[in-house]
Amino acid sequence: MSIGILGKKIGMTQIYDKGTVIPVTVIKAGPCVVVQKKETPKDGYDALQLGFEEVPFRKLNKPLKGHLGKKTALRHLSEFKVTNIADYQAGQIIDVNVFKPGDIVNVQGRSIGKGFMGVVRRYGCGRGPMTHGSKFHRLPGSIGAGTTPGRVFKGRKMPGRQGNKIVTVRNLQVVSIEPKDNLILIKGAVPGTEGGLLRIKYPG
Repeated sequence: MSIGILGKKIGMTQIYDKGTVIPVTVIKAGPCVVVQKKETPKDGYDALQLGFEEVPFRKLNKPLKGHLGKKTALRHLSEFKVTNIADYQAGQIIDVNVFKPGDIVNVQGRSIGKGFMGVVRRYGCGRGPMTHGSKFHRLPGSIGAGTTPGRVFKGRKMPGRQGNKIVTVRNLQVVSIEPKDNLILIKGAVPGTEGGLLRIKYPG
């Protein structure tokens, strides 16, 4: 089964298994609603659009109101490709029971933004003398030659924003699920801040 689920990161804790400490991330996953089915004859591929987190209908913008119609108002929408599209119907509920302890999953989220930073902190570049009179402390230095090639090569390490990117952590293990509270415990750390949106799915 290749269906995934949307969730929110609650935080990290640890559990014990026969005296072994296991660090886990607690995620409130679902329940998600199948908002739309996309099938190969019409759309060119098989996928499900899932909606997550109910909100008051008045808080939706007009495009979402038109797309969702009179259905439950949902804050987040995301697609998951599936191979067995006939097994799902619009309006179906997807919950944490799509996973089981021991499964290997990929978790995708937006990493923590750390702001604008220079090359010393961003890439670990060396610095110049810090003594009085030096005019080269934490600057990036030369970024290329002169007339030839007459430009800066792509990929040059330069100052810029750090973090705040979509990151996927692969091959994490599902330690436990709590269907009653819609919780899933995943071994290790996942991207993003507490309360951040996550996509959890099987590899592939």
